[in-house]
Parts: sequence; C-alpha cells; structure tokens
Amino acid sequence: MLQIRDLTFNAWGRKFFDHASVSLPPGAKVGLIGRNGVGKSTLFKLILGQLHAGDDEISLPKAARIGSVDQEHPATPFTLLDTVLEADEERHDLLTRLETANPEEMGEIWARLIEIDSDAAPAKASEILVGLGFTQDDLARPMSEFSGGWRMRVALAAALFAEPDMLLLDEPTNYLDLEGALWLEARLQKYPHTALIVSHDRELLNNSCTHMLHLAGGKLELYTGGYDDFEKRRAEKARLQLSAKAKQDAERAHLQSFVDRFKAKASKAAQAQSRMKRLAKMEPVATTIEERVAPFTLPSPPRPLPPPLIRLERANVGYEEGRSILKNLNLRMDLDDRIGLLGVNGAGKSTFAKMIAGALGVQSGEFHRDRKMRVGWFHQHQIEAMDPVDTPLEIIRRAMPDASESSRRSKLAQFGLGFEKQETTVANLSGGERARLLLNMVAMDAPHMLILDEPTNHLDIDSRRALLDALNEYEGAVILITHDRSLMELVADRLWLAADGTVKPFDGDMDDYAKFVLDRAKQAVKPTQVAREPAKAETPAPMASGAPRKAVAIEPLKRKIDAAEQVVTRTTRQVAELETQLADPQLYKNPTKVAELTKRRDAAQAKLDEAEATWMGLAEELAAAEA
Repeated sequence: MLQIRDLTFNAWGRKFFDHASVSLPPGAKVGLIGRNGVGKSTLFKLILGQLHAGDDEISLPKAARIGSVDQEHPATPFTLLDTVLEADEERHDLLTRLETANPEEMGEIWARLIEIDSDAAPAKASEILVGLGFTQDDLARPMSEFSGGWRMRVALAAALFAEPDMLLLDEPTNYLDLEGALWLEARLQKYPHTALIVSHDRELLNNSCTHMLHLAGGKLELYTGGYDDFEKRRAEKARLQLSAKAKQDAERAHLQSFVDRFKAKASKAAQAQSRMKRLAKMEPVATTIEERVAPFTLPSPPRPLPPPLIRLERANVGYEEGRSILKNLNLRMDLDDRIGLLGVNGAGKSTFAKMIAGALGVQSGEFHRDRKMRVGWFHQHQIEAMDPVDTPLEIIRRAMPDASESSRRSKLAQFGLGFEKQETTVANLSGGERARLLLNMVAMDAPHMLILDEPTNHLDIDSRRALLDALNEYEGAVILITHDRSLMELVADRLWLAADGTVKPFDGDMDDYAKFVLDRAKQAVKPTQVAREPAKAETPAPMASGAPRKAVAIEPLKRKIDAAEQVVTRTTRQVAELETQLADPQLYKNPTKVAELTKRRDAAQAKLDEAEATWMGLAEELAAAEA
C-alpha cells in the first residue's frame, strides 16, 4: 500500500530520515513507534505532502485516498451528524448533483447511491459518534456548542466514517476518555483499509495493530504483531547482536595478537599482512543502543496513618447550593488501596478527585478525612496553566525556598531534566517534559495519597513504564483516572465507576468493563433514516426548541472560564515576579522591604489558589453541561 524507498529528509538543522525504506502491506494496521521527537509526526507530514520528500521516495496507489485528523473541526452551525456525513465526499457530491440533475442522470446517480449503501450512512455515522462519547441528543446540536476537545472527537469520527484507503492517526486516544479509547480499539480492529497509527497506548497497539513500524536513528523497520511481540523480537535481536559482537571482538583480538607478534618476522610477514587485511575489512557489528529513561521519584510517606484515610457516608458534592454533581457517596479508602476511577467525561470523576484532595467540600452527609493526610494531586489542567515564560529552575526554587542551588538542580536532574533543560522556558519544553516535572513535584512531600488524573497524556511508552514502576514501589494510596488501559490494569486493584450521579464499586475487571462499554455503545445507537433531499446535506438542520436554551447555558460558562483563565495567568505572573524579587540576596539588607514583599507574595498566592479553584469549578460545570 505505502512504499518508502531510500527516504532522506533533513530539516531544522537535524536529520530525520537517513536512507529509510519500508513497504506497508494493504489492509495492515500499523503502529508507528519511537521515542518522542524522533520524527513520527514529520513522517505523517511527508506522506500527506505537507513537507516535501524527494521524487518517488514516498509512493501510494494513484487513486488512494489519504485521511488524517490534523486539527479540530471548526465551530460551525452545522450539526454533528451532518458534519460527519459530509466527510464521505462521494456520497455528498452525489446528493448535491441530484438537486440539478436531468432525468437521464438521476437514474445513474441513484444506482450509485444504492451501490455505496447511502441509506445506511446516517446510522453508521451515529454509531461512530456515540462510540466516541456523544449522546443521541448531541447529534442534532450544532458544532458551535461544543468545546475544542469534543470537536477533535468529531474530526476523528469524520475520518473513521470516510474510511480512506490510508488512515493516519496521531495519538488518537489523547483526547478520549477510557471508554472512547476502548471503543476506538475495537473499531480499528475492523477497519477495512490500511491504517498508520502513532500511539503510546500499549493496549491499543497490542489489540488493534497487526504490525509495528519502529523509527530510530533515521531508519524504519517493520515488525509483525503487536507491541509486546515487537519488544520480544527487539530484545532477541539485541541479544544476538551482542553475541555476534562478542565473537567478532574475540576474533579481532586474536588476529591483532598474531599481527603484533609476527609482523616483524620475515618468515611470517605474509601471514601477518593477510591478517591485517582481514582486520581492515571487518565491518563492526551494530548493536542496539537504548536511551536511558529517567525514573520517576515518588517517595512513600515515612509514617502510615491509621485507617481509614477517608470515609464517605451519604455524602453529596457539587458547586452550587442545592445542585449536586455526585450524590449518596458511601465509600472508604485505606493506605494500601489502589483505586481505578472509571466513567465517561462529565460523569464527575474530576469533581470526586477535587473533593478527595480537599479542594471541594461536601454539601451534605459525612466526609471523614484524616487531618494529617497529605495528598499529591496531578490533574491535566496543571500543564495547560503553566506560565510559558517560567522555567523548571524557577519552579523548583519556589517549591524549595530554603535549599541550595545545587540541591535544586540535583532534584531536577533526578526528575529527568538535565542541566540544559533546567533554564529552558516552559513554552520550549515538550509536553512529556512538563508532565514529568509536575508529576515528580506533586509527590515531593511524600504524600499519603496520590490522585493522578490522566498522567500519561504526554508520556511515551518507556516513560509510562517508568511511571508504572514508581507507582508499584510507592507505599501510599492511589486514585488513578486514565485512558491508558494497561496502566489501569497494572496499578489498580479495585475499580470504582462514576455514573448516574454517584460513584460506586464496579464488580469486575478491565475486560468486564471493556465489554460493558462496548455493549452500552451498541445499545445507545438508534436506526436513523437517510435524508434523501440534497438540500439537507447542504443546509444546517434547524435548531430544536431547546437548543437556544442550551447555548445560553453553555456560552456564559465559556466566557466565565476565559475570564478565570486570564485571572490565573495574570496572578501566576504576579507571584513569579514577587518570587524573583525575593530571590535577590541584596534585598535582605532591608528587612522591612522583605516583610512587605513576603506579605504581597502570600496574598498573591492566596489569590492564585482561589482563582485556580474557581477556574476548575467552572471547567467541571462546563463538562457537566456539555455531557
């Protein structure tokens, strides 16, 4: 299907591909794997023609259609269903032609519509959208009512619906919850054409892919099987390479010894010369050099607390008086509990995490929480809220105000941020480096409980394994929210499900939950009749009577969130400026000035904490409203 021959590509001062060649078989589901930054997204751009490769270096069949999910769909007045249906360009063109076709052409057009099973298209589009987390009511709502993350799901739905001959997906699970990731995994297994997928999701690569395409050192190498098969073959290849290198080194040493011993003797000069030629012709055996992945530092609490850490009895929690997001919570956690929190987006998982972290109180009922309990809370909004001009060194200075500069730099090095990265601005750090910094920092104080909300979004497979190892060594309690099924299976020993306005234990394992999710997605899809009139494919569907009320409810929330984000950004900058002034040794000659700046810094920090809490609350309200 896809042929890459002797591909060489240099850009931005580095070499991405060095005479790389590979051939992908038709119908293969191929996982494109490799360390962050090696050029996986660059390869996608070369295939799509957004970057230019040499003539005939990348080739596809002439009539092949290429599909990708480059960006979110725009906020148009068209409905979700119409937006996805238009992705089938042939069907859309045929329906449009019907509007002006003469009687002789209409018969041919209808014959083609019947041949491509046009009547079944709305039901198929509905199934995909529901599988990706939308409700049946959502399908008639305009795109403009949905946030960017949800419009990314629509873009993914459109690509799957169009079924191009070559489907390119770059980290498709990053904007999905676990339920959407499970559905996508099953969908890709049945995809009828070739797919090339960049993913760090081990379960997706194992269960949906027939091949692994490994990119390293500018070369491409194709392996059959899933990611586990690739790891085994890669390890075996490395073992054989080391064995061959050891044999070659022994032979080289033997030949060199003969040359050194006899090259000066006339009677042995010919043999010595012959061995010197053999040494010169010996090609060194290439060995696989694996880059070291820095471990995560998650120190365990020095002293355990008496059980239970938390106990909830008939508790209700929400953001507005009289309106609860979660009701009738009856749960308990001890120090050795590892809880996997399941549920669709908008079901209240983040609200629950915020309550356990102590950032949100219960409205009624009882919530017993050990007063000495320290909680390390990582949530995905922290990465988005980082000040782009901040640096890891400035961040660690605020976290370790009394430590020496060498201790701070040593701590950052332990986090996997080398000297050259420590004074790099946040804007120039990769998503993985930012996530690594924050994950390590939330655990710096050896908390009794870690709450991790989507910690793996920016981590590659090796970093995810390092996080898994650190979590398994950590001796405190864990609440894990993640779409990474492999991490959930290997960390969580109990599952709780957020659904129907509450959180309850889920009776089963992740396989049971996967079946539960897929069965629920099938039941949610209702047969939909095709709209044969071409005007309906072109004109936005009229809003239902309830649609304006939804827009009125959601748009003010979005404006409030924008305003809250500006407050967070502005206050974060104020805190950083005050911290910089307080870091000046000359300042401490004036104790009055120090006291004044410290007071202003504390006030600014309190304002920042309040602004972040407001922003998080509004984000939860928006997620609940959209769901």
